[in-house]
Amino acid sequence: MKRQPLLLSAAAALLCAAGLWWLLAPDNEQSPSSAASGSSVPTLAGAAAAPVSNAITAASTPADATAAIYLGSDIFLTADLRARLEEMIFEASGDNEMADPALLKKRLAELVPRYFSAALAARATALIERYVDYRVALSAIKPPTDPGDPRALRAALETRQSMREKHFAPEEYAALFAEEARLDRYTLARMEIEKNPGLTTAQKQAALKDNESELSVEQRTERSQAVAHIGVATQTAALDAANASDTDRYAQRQAQYGDAAALQLAGLDRENRDWQARLGEYAIAQAQKAPPEQLKQLRGRLFTEQEQLRVDAALVLRGQAQPTPR
Repeated sequence: MKRQPLLLSAAAALLCAAGLWWLLAPDNEQSPSSAASGSSVPTLAGAAAAPVSNAITAASTPADATAAIYLGSDIFLTADLRARLEEMIFEASGDNEMADPALLKKRLAELVPRYFSAALAARATALIERYVDYRVALSAIKPPTDPGDPRALRAALETRQSMREKHFAPEEYAALFAEEARLDRYTLARMEIEKNPGLTTAQKQAALKDNESELSVEQRTERSQAVAHIGVATQTAALDAANASDTDRYAQRQAQYGDAAALQLAGLDRENRDWQARLGEYAIAQAQKAPPEQLKQLRGRLFTEQEQLRVDAALVLRGQAQPTPR
């Protein structure tokens, strides 16, 4: 029986935790030709330090300050507005490249009645057109050469902020980006604090605690959950490195997270081993230069259609990828 792989590896979890939220944003603000996710994830290694005094306030903007004024007072500017715009873009472009912004705008205009009431249609049409223009402009920004450098990330954030303020009114910005901007400032501040050589360990801990005030209650809850996932992933990586037995893995997890979590993680271990075994069988066939038709049949036997979308990337991680038969 084919099973879903354990998709979140320890390394991936740790990298995601280190990243700025905008680099991992839900819409992955790419060109309008791509509504699918995918982005580079920064690391914390080897970056220059920045003064902690500017950690939180430097990224704040007048647009941020207007967020509370507008949200909730306009039936159009709802918390899910950005998600709806992204859903529309995905529906309009689908799996195909949408290289022509004008054609994308035309298709989006046709979708407006399905997503907005007649009373809001004109506003929605105007906003989605500017949103497409914003994404086109954003796609031209080059990511930082060193995404672990807080100064480079701050510069990128400021460039993106300028684009947002250019394309959207303050009340639109509040609905579309205010919450994400808060997370960005928080995450960047953490990087700047952690990389500041002028702070002692105790000072860093105090500064990090103060930085928590940048988050809303909901965001603090989300962060706590993310940290919990990172803890599990870190422990799993250590168990893998030690080649721990199933009994040892269960005992350590049970002691730290309880019976239910230990049982669930044991199940994920089994699924991951099954996934890796199937990847290994397919990689061996590739290495032995099996005929393309045979590889295609083996791929269909070993993996579900959904899994086949991930096979090549998984093999790259294993260092065994070869051209996929077409």
